Amino acid sequence: MTPLERIAPAFIEMAHSIVWASVATVDVDGRPRSRILHPIWEWDGTDLLGWIATAPTPVKKAHLAVHPYVSVSYWTPSHDTCSAECLVEWYTDDETRTQVWDKFATGPAPVGYDPSIIPGWDSPTSPSFAALRLTPHRLRVMPGAAMITGSGVLNWHA
Repeated sequence: MTPLERIAPAFIEMAHSIVWASVATVDVDGRPRSRILHPIWEWDGTDLLGWIATAPTPVKKAHLAVHPYVSVSYWTPSHDTCSAECLVEWYTDDETRTQVWDKFATGPAPVGYDPSIIPGWDSPTSPSFAALRLTPHRLRVMPGAAMITGSGVLNWHA
């Protein structure tokens, strides 16, 4: 197993270069549902956290109320992949939503963007804007070359 101190920076580097991730939730009947989302990740040397700016849709809210976990998967055409299995928490308070809005508004390219470009997101306190905090319990980073060489894969779990 790879230490978190080694895999977290490698995970962020790959995830932030890919930007868009397939994120799967599970419904009340145990059926998965995937969507494309845009997480931003932070590593402080001890903890890795992800944030997703998103609309609090009835489907997402229902899925996460029953199963508060997501699978986040990134892929490139060269088969570089990384994934995170995470505990998820909704944040709808104005302070956290403003902090998350600012993370994206001031984030480094290519993950940073102006959230107000999304219809209905006029400000961080817009009713259609919420934040999801991702706390990984499992990470995997696999450069595409590892499919041929069998080496270079990083794995971690809590």
